[in-house]
Amino acid sequence: MKTGHIALRGFAEADLPVLDRFSTDPDGAGTFQWTRFTGPQARRRFAEDGFLSPASSAVAVTVDSVVAGMATWEAADRGGPAGGCFRVGVALLPDYHGHGTDAKAYQLLVDQLFRHTRAHRLEAFVDSEDLAGQHTLEKVGFHREGLLCQVTWRDGGYRDEVVYAILREG
Repeated sequence: MKTGHIALRGFAEADLPVLDRFSTDPDGAGTFQWTRFTGPQARRRFAEDGFLSPASSAVAVTVDSVVAGMATWEAADRGGPAGGCFRVGVALLPDYHGHGTDAKAYQLLVDQLFRHTRAHRLEAFVDSEDLAGQHTLEKVGFHREGLLCQVTWRDGGYRDEVVYAILREG
């Protein structure tokens, strides 16, 4: 069990092996998580912008200063002002599942984005079979908005995803 002080911080070059684990260890990201940063792509992206850009960003989730995973956000504007909506996610290494680390990381991410951006809406998508992920989002204050049928590919078949969102005022 890994619990302790949970924080978000920018990635450092020394953290890149954690991203490698997400892409090379079958259990690294877990059944329902996908991190978008894999192998050489992660190192190129880190060299370009340190995973921080207006279009998409990632920061390390740490527990007692040890990298436990990542929190991500990407622009998902829905016709409003630029930066008004972000798609967010948290991916943790297996040792950090089931101890509230994901909920705390989501809460820190929500607080950061509402405090430092013009975001009005944050949205998250979770596999319809990932009941723990759905519970985590609800615990943080996200509201279930609906179901997207057969929208993602996993394990040789299309899967449903549940849409969750939280509004700045709401």
